[in-house]
Amino acid sequence: MSARSIRDAAAIVGMGLTQFGELWDRGPEDLIVEAALAAVEDAGMTLSDVDAFWLGTRATGMSGLTLSRPLKLAGRPVTRVENFCATGSEAFRNASYAVAAGAYDVVMALGVEKMKDAGTSGLVPVPVPEDGTRTELTGPAYFSLLVPAYAERHGVSREELRRVLTHIAAKNHFNGARNPKAQFRKEVAAETIERSPRVAGDLRVFDCSGVSDGAAAAVIVRGEDAPARRADPLYVKGLALVAGDGSGQRDTEYDFTTFPEVVAAGRQAYAQAGVEDPARELALAEVHDCFTPTELVLMEDLGFSARGSAWKDVLAGRFDLRGDLAVNPDGGLKSFGHPVGASGLRMLYECWLQLRGAAPAERQIDLRGRTLGLTHNLGGPPGDCVSFVSVVGTQRG
Repeated sequence: MSARSIRDAAAIVGMGLTQFGELWDRGPEDLIVEAALAAVEDAGMTLSDVDAFWLGTRATGMSGLTLSRPLKLAGRPVTRVENFCATGSEAFRNASYAVAAGAYDVVMALGVEKMKDAGTSGLVPVPVPEDGTRTELTGPAYFSLLVPAYAERHGVSREELRRVLTHIAAKNHFNGARNPKAQFRKEVAAETIERSPRVAGDLRVFDCSGVSDGAAAAVIVRGEDAPARRADPLYVKGLALVAGDGSGQRDTEYDFTTFPEVVAAGRQAYAQAGVEDPARELALAEVHDCFTPTELVLMEDLGFSARGSAWKDVLAGRFDLRGDLAVNPDGGLKSFGHPVGASGLRMLYECWLQLRGAAPAERQIDLRGRTLGLTHNLGGPPGDCVSFVSVVGTQRG
């Protein structure tokens, strides 16, 4: 049984986003303050109007004090959450449920991460005691398995699939080059992508998302109260989080061409939002492009393409900025990097801009009369992950 729908019971009325990148001159406290103040200013409020806070961070802080100290909050609850790469989305999910339940009138979800201070080239390591039987591979090594699996399953040559992955990388860098908040703001030629050094399997440097610092925040109120707060709120239509049982790591039938958790989360979110044909009903989708083959597989798992056909849709430009369904119009993880606690809320920030027609003109998509956007996070390796999907929209009812 999936979660009960809180469709239109919660709404975003303000958002804030910091610059993402190698922010050596700013600490996590600076990023928290910047994102929080930008969000409440956007909502026409002050911090004193916010009843409760949810903080998403994987390794930048260990309690609600991480947020309450720099914001100088006293006497208000701050809940710190973590759920792999869906951490920022988890903060948003819990905050939305809180106002929908009537526990609070105004809440804030904030995600932050200082990845560049960790001294590592990937996700911040958090040692967890276990029995030593788990397979130890790097993130690129795990996700590189998607490429030969997809090629074999769907009869696509590795050379043709290379063109597909290059198109995804080039698309996202094209979009990011038009986003002043992105870490990498430069278009990258196909030849450069295809000649970049190999990282793992068929994955090259430009097939992998970067490492960055950043923060994002959203102010959320009850849906019924939103119109009084502003004329153009963004309503929560569906929220789904699925944690897998890890069976993909042991199941000989698992073939690395799908993320079952994504399929399940997508179905639940669509059911809650009343979405029957996401490829035609969504105006945009912000998905977790940690690696280019991840985005390819997600197009099928989220119902944007039929099984075995996403590679054709990618090459046809269906998911480009001016395509039928813009995917990662802000540049995605490829252009922003992935400060774990902030990424999910960064995706919502793009929906906040695009659906309200507030994105810069050179990046504003043609909504085609559509009012819905989707965000997606994926945490953990193929076959052993968590997945989050949200659907948000500008129309209530």
